[in-house]
Amino acid sequence: MDLRLPRLRGAVLRRPRRLIAAAAAVVVLAGAGTWTAVASDDVAPVDRADRVMDMGSGVKVDTSYFTSGSGRRPAVLLAHGFGGSKDDVRSQAEDLARDGYAVLTWSARGMGRSTGKIGLNDPKGEVADVSQLIDWLAERPEVELDKDGDPRVGATGASYGGAVSLLAAGHDQRVDAIAPSITYWNLSDALFPNGVFKKLWAGIFVNSGGGCDNFETQLCEMYQRVAESGEPDAEATELLEARSPSAVGDEINVPTLIMQGQTDSLFPLGQADAMAKAIRANGAPVDVDWISGGHDGGDMEAGRVAARVGSWFDRYLKDESGVDTGPAFQVTRSGGVDSREGTTRLTSVTSDSYPGLTSKTRPIALTGREQSFENPAGANPPAVSALPGLGGAGGLSQLSSLGIGVSLDFPGQFAAFDSEPFVEDLQITGSPTATVHVKSTSEDAVLFAKVYDVGPDGGMQQVLPAQLVEPIRVEDAKAGKDVRLTLPAIDYEVDDGHRLRLVLASTDLGYASPTAPATYTVSMAGDGGLRVPMPLGDSEATAPLPAWVWWLPLAGALTALVLILTARRPTAAPVPDPELADVPLQITDLSKKYAKSSDRYAVRDLSFQVEKGQVLGLLGPNGAGKTTTLRMLMGLIKPDGGEIRVFGHAIRPGAPVLSRVGSFVEGAGFLPHLSGRENLELYWRATGRPPEDAHLEEALEIAGLGDALSRAVRTYSQGMRQRLAIAQAMLGLPDLLILDEPTNGLDPPQIREMRQVVIRYAAAGRTVILSSHLLAEVEQSCTHIVVMDHGRLVQAGPVGEIIGGGDTLLVGLASDITDPVVDKVAALRDVESAVRTDDGLLVRLTPAPSRTEGAAVPETAGVGASGGADPAVTASGPLGSADSEGVPGVTERSASLLVELVRLEVPVASIGPHRRLEDAFLTLIGDFE
Repeated sequence: MDLRLPRLRGAVLRRPRRLIAAAAAVVVLAGAGTWTAVASDDVAPVDRADRVMDMGSGVKVDTSYFTSGSGRRPAVLLAHGFGGSKDDVRSQAEDLARDGYAVLTWSARGMGRSTGKIGLNDPKGEVADVSQLIDWLAERPEVELDKDGDPRVGATGASYGGAVSLLAAGHDQRVDAIAPSITYWNLSDALFPNGVFKKLWAGIFVNSGGGCDNFETQLCEMYQRVAESGEPDAEATELLEARSPSAVGDEINVPTLIMQGQTDSLFPLGQADAMAKAIRANGAPVDVDWISGGHDGGDMEAGRVAARVGSWFDRYLKDESGVDTGPAFQVTRSGGVDSREGTTRLTSVTSDSYPGLTSKTRPIALTGREQSFENPAGANPPAVSALPGLGGAGGLSQLSSLGIGVSLDFPGQFAAFDSEPFVEDLQITGSPTATVHVKSTSEDAVLFAKVYDVGPDGGMQQVLPAQLVEPIRVEDAKAGKDVRLTLPAIDYEVDDGHRLRLVLASTDLGYASPTAPATYTVSMAGDGGLRVPMPLGDSEATAPLPAWVWWLPLAGALTALVLILTARRPTAAPVPDPELADVPLQITDLSKKYAKSSDRYAVRDLSFQVEKGQVLGLLGPNGAGKTTTLRMLMGLIKPDGGEIRVFGHAIRPGAPVLSRVGSFVEGAGFLPHLSGRENLELYWRATGRPPEDAHLEEALEIAGLGDALSRAVRTYSQGMRQRLAIAQAMLGLPDLLILDEPTNGLDPPQIREMRQVVIRYAAAGRTVILSSHLLAEVEQSCTHIVVMDHGRLVQAGPVGEIIGGGDTLLVGLASDITDPVVDKVAALRDVESAVRTDDGLLVRLTPAPSRTEGAAVPETAGVGASGGADPAVTASGPLGSADSEGVPGVTERSASLLVELVRLEVPVASIGPHRRLEDAFLTLIGDFE
């Protein structure tokens, strides 16, 4: 189980971290401290001191201490995730140090270069270590003190590290503010929900820690005992509860920012709900943020989370009362438009108070008779919901968020109860509830409850939101009893025409079920339906139509059916266009509004075409509509107007031609204990496609991972993980590959390697669409560019033509020239200045009239070789836009200058535009404004 968060940029987490607390003294090993200056040309220098600290009883903890600047400042304890080390959070530590904090990171017991056994945040082990670290901070001259021995200190971490930050605040009153992320409140509830063993996650967890022998003896024995019996006992439950933040919940009374993942079958939203209620009851300020990603993959919203944690600490550690710490409650939703944090990938909804998971509910009637089904012998074959550890773009939870049904329930092993179709969209935010009556032929029954979104076509469009299920152990079920179900919390919109389906299954791949065969009988009880929470002030969705509304016009419906069957008007997707069979992408008059009732457009009247072998850079500022365009291209959202065709086929959700499209989005995650190759093979098996169709070796050769493929992913650098994620997108060698910010978080050498991966992939005639904010990288990687702003096309064409539209030219010289000659060049007509440089003569021409004085920005632009670019797209100035004798970059303006330079006997070796893509981009966007 990868308890490490995908990269989080800025003053917060990188992968998961964990923080700790208690009381003791720190002894620094003699000679173990090493100071290192970390600096660059454009950021403040950071000093790092590495020390190994003796925690007593033979345990030594490896630490790093980061500072920047002078004077006293608050401190931050920054922890890593399970199975990782302090190196995982170095980048975040440096960012926090530059933001004015003294930052202490460390490798937890049994991880990295620290010794000792893993105690799962044992109060006498890892938690006591944190208090010793706080003791050490209190002695540092850089750290602000509240009083002697009491430093001003905050704690932050994700997953295992998030729990440590909570425990630190509960065990050591010197902690002043915390920001835990995607973590647990009660580890027993997380691994034994409702008395059912979460076997798959638990096994991954133990393996990620290096195996059972790397844990404290009682933890190892507990795991082996529960894994063998398939059922947690009282001793196991008590052991995990004692090491959970909930055990000291009444002692946590510091400002707390809780960020929990929506795609998380390990620590679902209910864990955050419990911690929020408990800490708020102590009188402390608490904000709750449901981020998009989680342990099952997805977008971790790195920049937004970093900024929010930084603001939280600025307010409560630096006492900056004017800092905006954000809303009391925030939910991230997929939308493809700008959120208030400036991202184009996601949108959000906020509330002035945290409503909990079951407030403001409405009833949804369900129909279905009493049903019996089997728990098979050996609990096999099991139903499939989540597949723990298979995160990122390939995670099942991500597929479900895209409207793709990937869950599997075996006939005869479940009961189902349906609502009527909805007449308006229904937004669910929280935990649906229901009451059912359960009988069993065995003493106990184990059921797995889930609510599906079922489309108009029934089972073919059945989607399990976030792939979340709720396991329920029903004791003494032989006589039958009513059971209240609280289903997993979700934030999910059900479209009009869809219905909800409550399913109770007897098995699930991620959990342990009774191995003895049994028959379960269930029926609806209580009010006979679901109660669905809608806590954010959304408009009241219309309930399903009552049954009489559907039966009243039955005769008319039957008559209409006869007419339809005899007329058979086609309702299928548009037929393929044979003339576009070899065109990877054609977008025509594409439009998408921000909301169904809005007059504002995310994308409007967008048209362009991409040809085989091109690497297309999709550029634009935040809010330009790039991500919305990509989501429509991948069939994730429907356009309001226009058309997208891939190889001549119109794109619709689930269109077969999408099998020829591969995609990569930021936040890919992998099983850390498996090798790179094993992760890719597991992902491909999950798609259900034949192994020979994967073209695994070809994808790996292009990705260039070499011998690293045989190593565990947890040993990979960020660049290697990124290349592995792109190799995953390349499986099957899709003809069209879409890469959304593939170089995020990479250093310059890693970015250079990624560039070669993209170029190699396109070299075989395949097509790549690359969305990136790194303009210099796009300039070197891409052959063509599409620039968007405010949802519209600004310009499209080859990179050279777009860059070549500047007013500055570089004249390469065969030999040096004298100052008088330079002055003569500067005096030429239409020349604004001439300056000698190391590369030759830099000549700036007088500004050309803007495009608004010439051809207007076209509504359609071709970036393909077949049709060529529209002349208005490549216009470069008042002297014309056509190339001189077909020489790239030599426009009529530069040709005219060349004639004058020859007349002045300037030894010209070359002449061409001297403008970066960044300059061209800013000019285009500025003109378009």
